[in-house]
Amino acid sequence: MRSLILLLFLTSGLVSLAQGSFTISGYVKDAATGETLIGANVYAKETMTGTTTNTYGYYVLNLPAGTYTVVMSYVGFEETSQTVDLSADVKLNIDARTKAIATKEFEVVGEKVDNTESTQMGTVDIDVQKLSTLPALLGEVDILKTIQYLPGVKSNGEGNSGFYVRGGGPDQNLILLDNATVYNASHLFGFFSVFNADAVKNIELIKGGMPANYGGRTSSVLDITMKDGNDKGFHGQGGIGLISSRLTLEGPIVKDKSSFIVSGRRTYIDVLAKPFMNPEGAFAGSGYYFYDLNAKANYRLSDKDRFFLSGYFGRDVFELKGSEPGSPDFRIPWGNATFSGRWNHVFGPKLFLNTTAIFSDYQFSFKGGQDDFSFGLSSGIKDYGLKLDFNQYPSVRHSLKYGVNYTYHIYTPSTVDVASGDTEFQIDTPSKLKAHEAAAYIQDDYDVTDLLRVNAGVRLSYFAHVGDFKEYILDEGGNTSGIRNYSPGETIKAYYGLEPRLSMRYTTGPSSSVKASFNRNLQYVHLASFSSIGLPTDVWIPSGKNVKPQVAYQYAAGYFRDLWDRKYEASVEVYYKDMFNQIEYREGAQPQDGGNTNYDALLVFGKGWSYGAEFFLKRRLGKFTGWAGYTWSKTMRRFDAIDNGDPFPSRWDRRHDISLVVGYELNERWSFGSTFVYSTGQATTLPVQRYFIEGRVVSQFSERNGFRMAPYHRLDFAATLKNKPTKEVKDKTTGEVTTIQRKYRSSWTFSVYNAYNRANPYFYYFTTEGTSANNDLRPVAKQVSLFSILPSVTWNFHF
Repeated sequence: MRSLILLLFLTSGLVSLAQGSFTISGYVKDAATGETLIGANVYAKETMTGTTTNTYGYYVLNLPAGTYTVVMSYVGFEETSQTVDLSADVKLNIDARTKAIATKEFEVVGEKVDNTESTQMGTVDIDVQKLSTLPALLGEVDILKTIQYLPGVKSNGEGNSGFYVRGGGPDQNLILLDNATVYNASHLFGFFSVFNADAVKNIELIKGGMPANYGGRTSSVLDITMKDGNDKGFHGQGGIGLISSRLTLEGPIVKDKSSFIVSGRRTYIDVLAKPFMNPEGAFAGSGYYFYDLNAKANYRLSDKDRFFLSGYFGRDVFELKGSEPGSPDFRIPWGNATFSGRWNHVFGPKLFLNTTAIFSDYQFSFKGGQDDFSFGLSSGIKDYGLKLDFNQYPSVRHSLKYGVNYTYHIYTPSTVDVASGDTEFQIDTPSKLKAHEAAAYIQDDYDVTDLLRVNAGVRLSYFAHVGDFKEYILDEGGNTSGIRNYSPGETIKAYYGLEPRLSMRYTTGPSSSVKASFNRNLQYVHLASFSSIGLPTDVWIPSGKNVKPQVAYQYAAGYFRDLWDRKYEASVEVYYKDMFNQIEYREGAQPQDGGNTNYDALLVFGKGWSYGAEFFLKRRLGKFTGWAGYTWSKTMRRFDAIDNGDPFPSRWDRRHDISLVVGYELNERWSFGSTFVYSTGQATTLPVQRYFIEGRVVSQFSERNGFRMAPYHRLDFAATLKNKPTKEVKDKTTGEVTTIQRKYRSSWTFSVYNAYNRANPYFYYFTTEGTSANNDLRPVAKQVSLFSILPSVTWNFHF
C-alpha cells in the first residue's frame, strides 16, 4: 500500500500540467455485438491529437477548450466522426459499425501495433478472425502455431505448438489468459495449443521492449483476451473437423448491460478409433482425448463500474490398457484450470482502475504398472493472486500506468510412488514448495517533442521461498546426512530487485521512425525439462537457497517504415540478450530420481546469450495480403558442469529462419491461404563413435548439442468456401423480391499440410544391423518423421 501511495504522489505533479484542459473519454464498442474494441484509434481531426483504446476499450483525449471533430478508425469498421463542443469534460461512447461487404478492406493476420508511431518494439496484434483462413495441422486452427510465423519466434519442431523467443526457453514466455497465467499451453504432448480461437477476442505478443506492467518472465509476453459475449442477441458458432469439434454460445443476460459466452472443444480420436480396434487385442482399452471449456460473464453496473468473471478448464487424458496378462496398464491425465475476477472502475475521465483476482492451477500425474509392479509420478503448480492496475492520462503528452500485484505460489515437485506386490518403497513425499511474489511498477509514455516519444518505467519485484519445508542436508557425495524442518511461513530465501524498462521512438519522416529499447527482467520460477519438446513431465520449481532468479538484459534497436499509403509496412530490428542463472538437469538425470532428496539436487546452473537480426515486410490491405519474415540469430549456453565449461549451442539455436504467409480474397465466397517455413536444423547430442568391446556397444558422444538435424521446411495450402451472405426473399402478397442478410452462415475450409511431403526429422535413434558372428555388426542412424502430406477439411458455422 505504501508503494501505491508513493506512485500516486509522484503523479500528482504531472496532473497539474493538465490544468486548463478538458477531456473527451469513453468506450469504443462494436455496435452489432457490444464487444469493446482494443486498440481503436480516436483522434481530434483539427489537431491530429490522438490515442488508442486500452484492453477494455476505454480511451481519453486531453484537449484545450474548443470545437473538435472526433474521429474513430479501426480496420474492418466504418470510420465515424462526431462534432464535440469542448467547454467541460465530455463522455463520448462510440458505436463502431462493420464495413459493408462490398467495400471491405481485407486485413492480414498479424497486425503490428502502430508500426512507426508507438514506442513499442517487437509487438504484434493478431487478428483472430483471419486465423481460420490459414492452413492448419489436421484443420485445427492454432494461435500458438500462428505466432511461430513471426520473426524472432521459433517453432519447437514438427507440429509442435511450443515457441521460443529470441533465444529464450519455453519457461521464459509469460502466457496470460484474461490476466491468469497458463503454465502448460499445449494439448496432445505439444501438437495443439489449449486456446480455442472461437472464444478469443485479442492476441498480443511482446518479444522486445517489455513494458513495466509485465514481469516474472525474461523473454516475451503472450497476452490473450477472451471475448466478453454478445449483449445484443443470442448467437453461436462452431466447427466440425477431422479430430475434434467445437461449439460456442453467447448472448445477453440483460440486454445492453450484461452478457455471457461459453465455448467448448473435444477431440474424438478415442471414439473414432474404437470401432477399428480389435476388442481382444493387446491394448483394446487404450485411447487418448483432450477437452477444454472457456466461460465468461460480465455485468455493467454503470458507466463507471463493470465486473467480469472468466474461467478456463482443460484436460488431456492418455490411457494404455492391456487385455492380456502381464501387459502394461497406465493412465496420464494433465491440464490447466484458471479463473479471473475483474472489476473496472473509472474514478474520473483521467483515471481508470482494473482490479483482478486470479487463480491458476496446473497438474500432471502418471499412474501405471505391470504385473505386481506399480509406479506413480505427479507434479504441479497452483497460484492465488491479486492485481491493481491504474491507467492515468494527466495531459496530452503523458500516459501513465502504475500498480501493484501479489501472487502466492504452491509448487508440487516431482512426487514418486513405487510399489512391487505387497512391498512399498520408502520414498518420502517431498514438501510442497511455497513462495510469495510481489511487485510494484510505474511507467510513463511521454511525448518529449513532436518527434521524440519515450516510454520509461521501473518495476520493483520481490520473491520469498517460505516454509513449511523439509530440507535434506547433503554431504559432498550427495548423500543425506540430516534433515532440517522449516516452520510454516518461515523465510528460507528471499530475493528482490529493480527492473528498469526503457524504449523510445524518434520520427525520421512522415512514414518512418527509429526505435531503441533496454530491459532488465527478473524471473523467479524455472521450468526443469528432461526433453526439448515440452512434455507434461516438465516441472516448475521456484528460486530458493541454491536456485537463483533468472536475470536477462536485452538491448534492441530498429528502423520502421510504412510504404505506399500504409498498405505496406517494413521493419528491421537487431537485438542482444544476456541470460544469467539458467538451469538444466545434470547429465543422466531422470524424473524418478527426485525421491528422498531436495528438489534442486539434480540441477546444474549456467548462463546464456543470444543475438540476431529480424527483417519483416507485410502487406496490410487489399485482396492480396501477407508477410515475409527472416531471422538470423545465434543462441549459446555455458555451464561449468557441461562440456568442461565450454560454450555450446542452445537446443533453441537456429541460425536461419524464414517464413512466408500469403492470403488472397478472390471474392465474397472464396479465399485462399498459403504458408512456407524454413529453419536451420535443431542442435542435438548424438554418438560420434561406437565401439564393440567384449560384445557390448560403447558410445562416444559429441559435445553438447554438437550435431545438427537436417533443415526443417514445409509448404501448406488452404482454401475457404463461404455460403452466400445474402438471400432473396419474395413477398407473397406483392411478389416483390428483396435481398436480405442471412442469419445463418457456414464455410468449408480445405487444407493441405506439408504439400510436397517433406520428411522433416523429429528425432534420431541408433540401431544395429548385421551380426557379430558374421563380423558385419554395425551401428546405423535412423530418422523418425511424424507427418507426411496431410489433407483435411473443416466445416464451420455461425448463427
